Amino acid sequence: MSFKFASLGSGSQGNGLLVSSDEAQVLVDCGFSILETERRLERLHVDAAEIDAVLVTHEHGDHVGGVAGFAKKYSLPVYCTPGTFLASPKLSNLNSVQPIKGYASFKIKNLLIEPYPVPHDAREPSQFTITCAQDKLGILTDCGSITPHMERQLTGCSALFIEFNHDEEMLKRSQYPLTLKERILGRYGHISNSDAVQLLGRIKGPQLQYVVAAHLSKENNDPNLVRSLIAQSLGWNEEHIDIATQELGVDWRIVGAA
Repeated sequence: MSFKFASLGSGSQGNGLLVSSDEAQVLVDCGFSILETERRLERLHVDAAEIDAVLVTHEHGDHVGGVAGFAKKYSLPVYCTPGTFLASPKLSNLNSVQPIKGYASFKIKNLLIEPYPVPHDAREPSQFTITCAQDKLGILTDCGSITPHMERQLTGCSALFIEFNHDEEMLKRSQYPLTLKERILGRYGHISNSDAVQLLGRIKGPQLQYVVAAHLSKENNDPNLVRSLIAQSLGWNEEHIDIATQELGVDWRIVGAA
């Protein structure tokens, strides 16, 4: 059984994560135009017409900007929380929105989707774990702090796609306005390298085989630093670690033994 994931791109200019099994393909967020999304899917040798659904984490443009157009063109159901729907005017024109109420889990063919709430400056943000057979992929981007419930959701994953947004000292020394720095560093902003590494230390287990660092700030982070931090935290060599970039995302990675 094939269970894998790939990133179309990750960062403040657009996000999209493709998760695939032998029965289903789902796109988590779509922050690119229709043409750009199709181009990035083609790079991964995926026909856009074969996608089964779009999951939306929250209403910020780099995650939802291309969802409505893409879903309409390919007649796709869109899954999001009621709060995300209400905060996303473009989604109101779709008849295919499936509300995620109370963060209840659901299935798309042989993929079990488990939404969970996160602290972020959005209306009703959600992140997801996706399980196929015995293997679980944990997805965590765009959150400002870690809760015990998030840790429980992400424990037991075979692979993680997790935010390493910024190095705190680089951000503090940056030319960003003070208000933006405070927003990023706040409880509802974005987690730092230190936050993410501490989380990894608490949720790592023998089944964890791959970590992809996501949503890195171009101005306030260093991919080499992130790789090193993950390797040190997990006691791994870097062949099990990758960085999802804005331009290229990350190529297909297998989840567990599925």
